[in-house]
Amino acid sequence: MTQMDAPRVQTGAGDPPVERAPVIEMRDISITFGSVQALSEVSVRLYAGEVHALMGENGAGKSTLIKALTGVYSIDSGVVLVGGEKHSFSSPLAAQAAGISTVYQEVNLVPNLTVAENMLLGREPRRFGAVHVREMNRRARETLHGLGVDIDPGSLLGEHPIAIQQLVAIARAVDVDARVLILDEPTSSLDADEVQKLFEVMRRLRGQGVAIVFVSHFLDQVYEIADRMTILRNGRLVGERMVAGTPQLELVKLMIGRELETLERLDRSQSSSAGASSTPVLKALGISRKGSLEVTDLELYEGEVVGLAGLLGSGRTELARLLFGADTVDSGDVTIRGERRRLRSPRHAIDRKISFSSEDRKSEGLVEDLTVADNMLLALQASRGWLRPIPQATRERLVEQYLKALDIRPADPTALMRNMSGGNQQKVLLARWLITEPDILILDEPTRGIDIGAKAQIQAKVAELAAQGISIVFISAELEEVLRLSDRLVVMRDRRKIDERPNHGVNVSDVLRIIAGESRSEREEAEGA
Repeated sequence: MTQMDAPRVQTGAGDPPVERAPVIEMRDISITFGSVQALSEVSVRLYAGEVHALMGENGAGKSTLIKALTGVYSIDSGVVLVGGEKHSFSSPLAAQAAGISTVYQEVNLVPNLTVAENMLLGREPRRFGAVHVREMNRRARETLHGLGVDIDPGSLLGEHPIAIQQLVAIARAVDVDARVLILDEPTSSLDADEVQKLFEVMRRLRGQGVAIVFVSHFLDQVYEIADRMTILRNGRLVGERMVAGTPQLELVKLMIGRELETLERLDRSQSSSAGASSTPVLKALGISRKGSLEVTDLELYEGEVVGLAGLLGSGRTELARLLFGADTVDSGDVTIRGERRRLRSPRHAIDRKISFSSEDRKSEGLVEDLTVADNMLLALQASRGWLRPIPQATRERLVEQYLKALDIRPADPTALMRNMSGGNQQKVLLARWLITEPDILILDEPTRGIDIGAKAQIQAKVAELAAQGISIVFISAELEEVLRLSDRLVVMRDRRKIDERPNHGVNVSDVLRIIAGESRSEREEAEGA
């Protein structure tokens, strides 16, 4: 079957197979935001009684495609067919009227209302002009029972865990007779048992003929629940595949769009002693956080760069946030230079010489209305306390030093951050943390969205810092970059560490096979052949 052939159904003994028509078909959808081409001639087909996974890395166009289907975004070109007829949705309400419902990662229900009130909000049964509570509860209970969900419809929604709230959101969609149900990252905050409960509900709905769109970065879950998938990359259609016929390694290659090749590394010979000390600078043992990270161990030695590799949603950022105290661990211990420490907040981490540059520099890093100098000195000022301002001479010396060291342009400490390029903004954030003189530096996507020149400068700086003895955790979606910089690789998938090894002779092919879940014996057998 070619990637866009329609499925064929055998109607009876001796009868020729017939093509099954899609419930929804989006043909050649293009959307532009200003000068940015968000989607370019993307097509997707959804069939009744199938779970259809939308696959792609961050920025691939999955969310844009969903919003185009549900009337959030208008379409520049292309057509949406519902039951073979053209439709143009001006709003999510119009899409819902056509039988298309969406349940987002963040449940958009009202926690201080009951389960039944949330399910029938705006559609409450009435009697003599008042809400008929008994009938509302009966109807909600019946819908929940049909999904295998046993909860009291009269209970407050906020009393239930997020997993149950998501099932209530799905039940609400079912109650409005959804023909297409879109689940956008529904498992991101669920544990393993909660995921299985959700999958039970999805299987029931699939059996009832509902077409389900499943968006997830967890490959194991996609292969467990999905029938068909559409792969996007950089706003373009890569292809449509049947899940059962697509090896995971092939899927990873399609998503990432890179050939399997050995890549040239930066010269790390100057830091060849990295990890030689017998005592780790940081040791995390059995740390975990429900819904974010399964039990994970990590050691980090002086002057070592540990690269965290994995697809989006694999748990890389979640691990980094736990190490910095931005999120608190549910279990496990962290020791720093042999002493057990509980990192309750970023302030505690900074006091222990740990720094963290977030992947979301817009909302968790930059203060766009402040100057370059003020942004550089924020972390140092916070560590001193706001009642102890940094002396003016010290401010000027540090800012001038790092403007020069990181080649920040323009080299104007009074320039507003909002007017700096992405690469120079990233350099300012790096300067902010270097000014605190950290022993441990956690960098989450420090080169994302910046030009090649700035990227090369930051990569070189990372190697230089490691040579000076700083221990670095480096996260990047670009496997070539992780391989180029790391002394040791930690590979993550589905919120857990699945492999760890020295970065000696490792290539992209090795990492992709690990991410895709190919066993070590399979790799050795393939290499032997």
